[in-house]
Parts: sequence; C-alpha cells; structure tokens
Amino acid sequence: MTTLDLSGVFPAMCTPFDEDERIDYETLQQDAQRLEEAGVDGLVPVGSTGESATLTHDEHVRVVEAVIEAVDDVPVIAGTGSNNTREALELSERAADAGADGLLLISPYYNKPEQRGLIEHYRTIADAVDLPQIVYNVPSRTGRNIEPDTAVELASHENIAGFKAASGDLGQIGEIAERTTDEDFAVLSGDDALTLPTISVGGTGTISVAANIEPERTCAMVGAALDGDYERARELHHELGPLFRGLFVETNPIPVKEAMQIRGYGPARMRSPLTRLADEYRDDLEAVLADLEREPTEITDVDAAEGDR
Repeated sequence: MTTLDLSGVFPAMCTPFDEDERIDYETLQQDAQRLEEAGVDGLVPVGSTGESATLTHDEHVRVVEAVIEAVDDVPVIAGTGSNNTREALELSERAADAGADGLLLISPYYNKPEQRGLIEHYRTIADAVDLPQIVYNVPSRTGRNIEPDTAVELASHENIAGFKAASGDLGQIGEIAERTTDEDFAVLSGDDALTLPTISVGGTGTISVAANIEPERTCAMVGAALDGDYERARELHHELGPLFRGLFVETNPIPVKEAMQIRGYGPARMRSPLTRLADEYRDDLEAVLADLEREPTEITDVDAAEGDR
C-alpha cells in the first residue's frame, strides 16, 4: 500500500459552477493552486463540500483529474463515498485510475446499515482498491454513527488509514484516537470548531471547510497545536472562531461558497436543491471576512513551516 501522511490541513474543496451550472474547471484549478501555494498539506475534492451528491460520475472523476493536473506537490484525496457499496467501489476504482493519492469515504447514508454492514462496506472497498482510505463519520448527514468499536476494527485494515470525525462527540473522537495509537491510523477533525480540541486528544489535523477561506491561519493553528504550542494555537483558534460559526449558519457548502465569492475565489452558485445564502446572513459573513482582512494575523516563518508539515 502507498503511504500517505495524514497530518496537517486538508481543505474540503468547493466545486465551482458557471451560469449554466456546468463545472468551471478553470476556476477549480486556480483554486487548487491557490491552496497549494498557501501551504496546505493536501486537497480533498468532491466531498460533501464539493457537492458530490449533484455531480454525475463522469463529472466526479473529471473534477479529481482536474485538481491532480493543477497541483505540483500535494496529495489529492478524492471523495468517493456512497450509500451503495458497488457505486462507492466504482467511484473509488475510477479515482484511483485517475491518479488520486487517497480516498475519503462517507459512511452509507439513508439506508442506515448496522455496524456489521458498515464494516463489510468499508472492507469491501479497502480489499479492492490499494490506496489509503479515510472513513468519514458525519451522523448529521447520514443518520448513522460509526461507533468506536467499528472504527477500531476498521483501523486494522492496511488500506484504511484514517478517520474523519464529524460527530461532534469529543469523547468518542478521543476514544478512537486512544484505541488506535498502536495502528498506523490518523484521526482528523471534520468540524472546524473542534479541530484544536481534536488534536489535543490525539488527532493529527483537519479536513477543513474554513481552510478554503483562511488556509494560512488554519495551517498555522494546526501546525502550532501539533508542535504542542497550545497558546499560539488557541490564539489562532479564537481569531478563526467567528469564521467557523459563520460558515455553518446554513447547510454546508452554502456559506463557504458565498465566502468564496466575497473573497473573489469562485462563484457562489449552487446546484439545486441547494440555494444561495439567505440575505439575513450575508452582511454578518461579509463583516467576519472584513475583520480577518483588516487584522491579518502575523504568520511567522515558524508558523509557515509548521503549516507545511
């Protein structure tokens, strides 16, 4: 199996659309290059933030290919999950053929498998595709929690390299980190507001929405925490706190795409059934972004090196 360093910051990328709701590949590639230049440790296209649910399979693979083509030296971890094991396997195989460095697999949603079904689902894909794979737990979207026992059992598979934790349950996240210390297994935050606490209980970094908007600050925060400088990490966490909250006032990726447009990084257009950010939230989001621009944090050379780990 190819190894993959899953420590640091991995932005969950947006998928930009043009006026006809076609994928804007030029903007997508420019965004990938912007994030790489900012010092992120990898990129995660076509996950939930990338609106994978509204992309065709061919579009899905083309987005992965376009991001791989755009960057020079950061791994690309493709979102390939589905509630249908055969479909997730097909997407995973196609992403591997496209040159992805790893896979992010959301747990099956809507059909709500039992824990034994989750184990069978993930093992089927891990047995067939020889790439590092990240199990993604987000019960608010899927309706089913991946229990710690299940995560620990999956961690023993050589191709299952990590766990994206978006349950909001820090006790559960800490338990998974604690019980997998003897495995080559990473626990990554899937919730920006819990990235720092997750690292404090054994996490290795974050698959982040906020890093699309503030990659340098996010890298500096995570780098400081991984180096044990919690005073610096906490300072940056509090600087980013209003952004963390502002990006989740409505369903992700609605607010982050609005923020991308405000910053000039890409259009805010969504594919139905998602809609543009409600007017009542836009002014507040603009104010948060303006505050971050008015008072840029001093990212030192040490911070930058930490963010590039």
